[in-house]
Amino acid sequence: MTSPAPMTIDIYSDVMCPWCAIGYGQLTKALEELGGEVAAEIRWRPFELNPEMPDEGEAQDAHLAKKYRRSDEERAALREQMRTIAEGAGVSLAYEGEGEAPPAMMWNTRDAHKLLGWALEQAGPKVQTELKLALFKAHFNERKRIGERGVLLDIAANVGLHREAAKAALEDEQLSARVEAEERQAWDLNISGVPAMIVNGKFMIPGAQAPEVYVNALRRVVAKSEGLEQG
Repeated sequence: MTSPAPMTIDIYSDVMCPWCAIGYGQLTKALEELGGEVAAEIRWRPFELNPEMPDEGEAQDAHLAKKYRRSDEERAALREQMRTIAEGAGVSLAYEGEGEAPPAMMWNTRDAHKLLGWALEQAGPKVQTELKLALFKAHFNERKRIGERGVLLDIAANVGLHREAAKAALEDEQLSARVEAEERQAWDLNISGVPAMIVNGKFMIPGAQAPEVYVNALRRVVAKSEGLEQG
Protein backbone atom coordinates (compact mmCIF):
# COMPACT_ATOMS: atom_id res chain seq x y z
CA MET A 1 0.00 0.00 0.00
CA THR A 2 1.31 3.45 -0.94
CA SER A 3 2.14 5.64 2.05
CA PRO A 4 0.49 9.09 2.31
CA ALA A 5 2.31 11.91 0.53
CA PRO A 6 3.73 14.37 3.10
CA MET A 7 2.46 17.90 2.56
CA THR A 8 2.67 21.30 4.25
CA ILE A 9 -0.24 23.73 3.98
CA ASP A 10 0.50 27.28 5.17
CA ILE A 11 -2.76 29.17 5.61
CA TYR A 12 -2.52 32.95 5.54
CA SER A 13 -5.53 34.24 7.43
CA ASP A 14 -6.92 36.64 10.01
CA VAL A 15 -9.00 35.81 13.08
CA MET A 16 -11.57 38.44 11.99
CA CYS A 17 -12.09 36.70 8.63
CA PRO A 18 -15.24 34.49 8.43
CA TRP A 19 -14.14 33.14 5.05
CA CYS A 20 -10.95 31.87 6.72
CA ALA A 21 -13.00 29.81 9.17
CA ILE A 22 -15.14 28.55 6.28
CA GLY A 23 -12.07 27.77 4.16
CA TYR A 24 -10.58 25.66 6.96
CA GLY A 25 -13.87 23.79 7.33
CA GLN A 26 -13.89 23.04 3.59
CA LEU A 27 -10.22 22.02 3.66
CA THR A 28 -10.91 19.64 6.56
CA LYS A 29 -13.65 17.97 4.52
CA ALA A 30 -11.26 17.67 1.57
CA LEU A 31 -8.55 16.07 3.70
CA GLU A 32 -11.10 13.60 5.09
CA GLU A 33 -12.08 12.68 1.52
CA LEU A 34 -8.43 12.25 0.55
CA GLY A 35 -8.02 9.82 3.44
CA GLY A 36 -4.63 8.13 3.26
CA GLU A 37 -3.52 9.93 0.08
CA VAL A 38 -1.85 12.83 1.91
CA ALA A 39 -0.41 13.55 5.36
CA ALA A 40 -0.92 17.29 5.72
CA GLU A 41 0.80 19.53 8.26
CA ILE A 42 -1.20 22.74 8.60
CA ARG A 43 0.48 25.94 9.76
CA TRP A 44 -1.20 29.32 10.21
CA ARG A 45 0.47 32.47 8.92
CA PRO A 46 -0.44 36.09 9.73
CA PHE A 47 -2.42 38.46 7.56
CA GLU A 48 -3.97 41.51 9.25
CA LEU A 49 -7.03 42.71 7.39
CA ASN A 50 -7.14 45.88 9.47
CA PRO A 51 -3.68 46.56 10.92
CA GLU A 52 -4.67 50.13 11.89
CA MET A 53 -7.72 49.04 13.90
CA PRO A 54 -7.74 50.96 17.22
CA ASP A 55 -7.71 49.15 20.56
CA GLU A 56 -11.38 49.99 21.18
CA GLY A 57 -12.37 48.15 18.00
CA GLU A 58 -15.18 49.06 15.62
CA ALA A 59 -18.73 47.83 15.14
CA GLN A 60 -18.71 45.20 12.39
CA ASP A 61 -21.64 46.66 10.46
CA ALA A 62 -20.17 50.17 10.46
CA HIS A 63 -16.77 48.80 9.46
CA LEU A 64 -18.13 46.79 6.52
CA ALA A 65 -20.32 49.65 5.34
CA LYS A 66 -17.34 52.01 5.34
CA LYS A 67 -14.74 49.61 3.92
CA TYR A 68 -16.78 47.93 1.20
CA ARG A 69 -19.45 50.63 0.63
CA ARG A 70 -22.30 48.13 0.75
CA SER A 71 -25.89 48.95 1.62
CA ASP A 72 -27.81 47.39 4.53
CA GLU A 73 -29.58 45.07 2.07
CA GLU A 74 -26.32 44.00 0.42
CA ARG A 75 -24.71 43.25 3.77
CA ALA A 76 -27.74 41.24 4.88
CA ALA A 77 -27.64 39.21 1.64
CA LEU A 78 -23.92 38.59 2.05
CA ARG A 79 -24.40 37.42 5.66
CA GLU A 80 -27.11 34.98 4.57
CA GLN A 81 -24.96 33.63 1.74
CA MET A 82 -22.03 33.25 4.13
CA ARG A 83 -24.19 31.50 6.74
CA THR A 84 -25.40 28.96 4.17
CA ILE A 85 -21.88 28.20 2.90
CA ALA A 86 -20.58 28.00 6.48
CA GLU A 87 -23.26 25.46 7.43
CA GLY A 88 -22.23 23.32 4.47
CA ALA A 89 -18.64 23.48 5.69
CA GLY A 90 -19.65 22.43 9.21
CA VAL A 91 -18.78 25.90 10.56
CA SER A 92 -20.94 28.07 12.80
CA LEU A 93 -20.54 31.85 12.68
CA ALA A 94 -23.51 32.49 14.98
CA TYR A 95 -23.47 33.77 18.55
CA GLU A 96 -23.77 30.75 20.87
CA GLY A 97 -23.51 32.39 24.28
CA GLU A 98 -26.22 32.92 26.87
CA GLY A 99 -28.63 35.81 26.73
CA GLU A 100 -28.82 38.52 24.09
CA ALA A 101 -25.92 38.61 21.65
CA PRO A 102 -23.39 41.41 22.19
CA PRO A 103 -22.78 43.60 19.14
CA ALA A 104 -20.53 42.02 16.51
CA MET A 105 -17.20 43.84 16.55
CA MET A 106 -13.90 44.03 14.66
CA TRP A 107 -10.69 44.04 16.72
CA ASN A 108 -7.00 44.60 16.21
CA THR A 109 -5.41 41.16 15.73
CA ARG A 110 -1.66 41.87 15.98
CA ASP A 111 -1.40 40.21 19.42
CA ALA A 112 -3.45 37.22 18.25
CA HIS A 113 -0.98 36.70 15.40
CA LYS A 114 1.97 37.02 17.80
CA LEU A 115 0.42 34.35 20.01
CA LEU A 116 -0.20 32.05 17.04
CA GLY A 117 3.39 32.41 15.83
CA TRP A 118 4.71 31.67 19.31
CA ALA A 119 2.41 28.64 19.65
CA LEU A 120 3.71 27.17 16.39
CA GLU A 121 7.30 27.65 17.51
CA GLN A 122 6.83 26.35 21.04
CA ALA A 123 4.14 23.69 20.72
CA GLY A 124 3.92 22.74 17.04
CA PRO A 125 1.29 22.85 14.28
CA LYS A 126 -1.37 20.77 16.02
CA VAL A 127 -1.56 23.01 19.10
CA GLN A 128 -1.33 26.11 16.91
CA THR A 129 -4.41 24.90 15.00
CA GLU A 130 -6.22 24.26 18.30
CA LEU A 131 -5.43 27.85 19.29
CA LYS A 132 -6.56 29.24 15.93
CA LEU A 133 -9.89 27.41 16.14
CA ALA A 134 -10.33 28.59 19.74
CA LEU A 135 -9.75 32.17 18.55
CA PHE A 136 -12.33 31.76 15.79
CA LYS A 137 -14.81 30.43 18.35
CA ALA A 138 -14.08 33.24 20.80
CA HIS A 139 -14.60 35.85 18.08
CA PHE A 140 -17.56 34.52 16.12
CA ASN A 141 -19.45 32.34 18.61
CA GLU A 142 -18.66 34.05 21.93
CA ARG A 143 -18.00 37.61 20.69
CA LYS A 144 -15.08 38.17 23.04
CA ARG A 145 -12.67 41.10 22.85
CA ILE A 146 -9.94 39.43 20.79
CA GLY A 147 -7.80 42.58 20.92
CA GLU A 148 -7.53 42.35 24.73
CA ARG A 149 -4.49 40.55 26.11
CA GLY A 150 -6.28 39.06 29.09
CA VAL A 151 -8.81 37.43 26.77
CA LEU A 152 -6.02 36.05 24.57
CA LEU A 153 -4.19 34.63 27.59
CA ASP A 154 -7.36 32.89 28.79
CA ILE A 155 -7.81 31.31 25.36
CA ALA A 156 -4.15 30.23 25.25
CA ALA A 157 -4.41 28.63 28.70
CA ASN A 158 -7.60 26.81 27.70
CA VAL A 159 -5.77 24.99 24.89
CA GLY A 160 -2.98 23.96 27.26
CA LEU A 161 -0.41 26.69 26.66
CA HIS A 162 1.49 28.13 29.64
CA ARG A 163 -0.19 31.41 30.57
CA GLU A 164 2.91 33.22 31.85
CA ALA A 165 4.98 32.11 28.85
CA ALA A 166 2.19 33.33 26.56
CA LYS A 167 2.17 36.67 28.41
CA ALA A 168 5.92 37.02 27.88
CA ALA A 169 5.44 36.23 24.19
CA LEU A 170 2.88 39.03 23.81
CA GLU A 171 5.39 41.46 25.31
CA ASP A 172 8.19 40.31 22.96
CA GLU A 173 8.86 42.93 20.28
CA GLN A 174 10.85 40.40 18.25
CA LEU A 175 7.62 38.49 17.74
CA SER A 176 6.02 41.66 16.38
CA ALA A 177 8.88 41.99 13.92
CA ARG A 178 8.42 38.36 12.83
CA VAL A 179 4.70 38.90 12.25
CA GLU A 180 5.49 41.93 10.10
CA ALA A 181 8.11 39.96 8.16
CA GLU A 182 5.67 37.13 7.44
CA GLU A 183 3.04 39.63 6.32
CA ARG A 184 5.54 41.20 3.92
CA GLN A 185 6.24 37.70 2.63
CA ALA A 186 2.50 37.32 1.94
CA TRP A 187 2.57 40.43 -0.23
CA ASP A 188 5.69 39.10 -1.98
CA LEU A 189 3.62 36.00 -2.80
CA ASN A 190 0.92 38.28 -4.29
CA ILE A 191 -1.52 37.49 -1.50
CA SER A 192 -3.90 40.42 -1.19
CA GLY A 193 -6.84 38.62 0.43
CA VAL A 194 -7.43 35.67 2.73
CA PRO A 195 -7.65 32.80 3.15
CA ALA A 196 -4.75 31.88 0.90
CA MET A 197 -3.11 28.48 1.18
CA ILE A 198 0.46 27.78 0.11
CA VAL A 199 1.01 24.06 -0.42
CA ASN A 200 4.53 22.66 -0.13
CA GLY A 201 5.93 26.18 -0.13
CA LYS A 202 5.05 26.99 -3.75
CA PHE A 203 1.52 26.10 -4.91
CA MET A 204 -1.14 28.68 -3.96
CA ILE A 205 -4.86 28.03 -3.55
CA PRO A 206 -6.62 31.40 -3.07
CA GLY A 207 -9.93 31.94 -1.33
CA ALA A 208 -12.34 29.67 0.51
CA GLN A 209 -12.97 26.91 -2.03
CA ALA A 210 -15.43 24.03 -2.14
CA PRO A 211 -14.05 20.73 -0.77
CA GLU A 212 -13.84 19.17 -4.24
CA VAL A 213 -11.70 22.09 -5.43
CA TYR A 214 -9.24 21.46 -2.60
CA VAL A 215 -9.27 17.71 -3.30
CA ASN A 216 -8.40 18.25 -6.97
CA ALA A 217 -5.78 20.90 -6.21
CA LEU A 218 -4.02 18.79 -3.57
CA ARG A 219 -4.01 15.76 -5.85
CA ARG A 220 -2.39 17.89 -8.58
CA VAL A 221 0.26 19.04 -6.10
CA VAL A 222 1.04 15.43 -5.20
CA ALA A 223 1.27 14.48 -8.88
CA LYS A 224 3.57 17.42 -9.63
CA SER A 225 5.75 16.70 -6.61
CA GLU A 226 6.09 13.03 -7.58
CA GLY A 227 6.91 14.05 -11.15
CA LEU A 228 9.64 16.38 -9.93
CA GLU A 229 11.13 13.66 -7.72
CA GLN A 230 11.14 11.16 -10.58
CA GLY A 231 12.67 13.73 -12.95
